[in-house]
Amino acid sequence: MGPGLLAEFLFTFAPVLVVLNTATAKGTAGNSFYGLAIGFTILAGAFALGSIASAAFNPAVAVGISVRGMAAWAKIWVYFVANFLGGALAVYAFKFMCPDNK
Repeated sequence: MGPGLLAEFLFTFAPVLVVLNTATAKGTAGNSFYGLAIGFTILAGAFALGSIASAAFNPAVAVGISVRGMAAWAKIWVYFVANFLGGALAVYAFKFMCPDNK
């Protein structure tokens, strides 16, 4: 349970922070390559941690893989807790690093 929780947390934190820094920050206005940064972050997470935590990185994906039987319903709380905490911490980290972006 612990490695899966940490893996989901870290690779939910990373894409959310990448999205905030590339697609929403004022300094990257006009940047058309943010999709590559986001996609490669998800790809790196899937390759690095796919065997540990099913690489959901999103509560909707976690529900989908549970419905399909690819993950146990008993573990759904791991995805929800890790994803919400990772996303929330990424928002606070972004606000700390870029306080002038709203």
